[in-house]
Amino acid sequence: MPIPQLREIPDYYSQKRDLVNTKDKFPEYKLIHSQVLQDCIKRVKLAFDRWFKADKNGHKLGKPRFNGIGRYRSFTYPQIKQDCIEENQINLPKIGKVKLIQHRPLPDGFQN
Repeated sequence: MPIPQLREIPDYYSQKRDLVNTKDKFPEYKLIHSQVLQDCIKRVKLAFDRWFKADKNGHKLGKPRFNGIGRYRSFTYPQIKQDCIEENQINLPKIGKVKLIQHRPLPDGFQN
């Protein structure tokens, strides 16, 4: 069966706008913070941008590959409250308190 033509080519911003529809269609996505979902879309965009763009020698980089469920080991909260860290725990939106192992000092302005 042939794949139908898309009405418009999805880009970063159209996919971010469509997250509202995704949350309606898949209620379990409502449990994930919106900025974390937007970061996933950004990572995919960056992976494909690197693939389409040649390096300084004119060689194309490897194509993005699908990583399994256990390979996505980090996520990003671009905006987080400054008082979220309490001793050895961090309070993350929609997740709650999580144990924190701090390897580096926090930047100025983020200290409690």
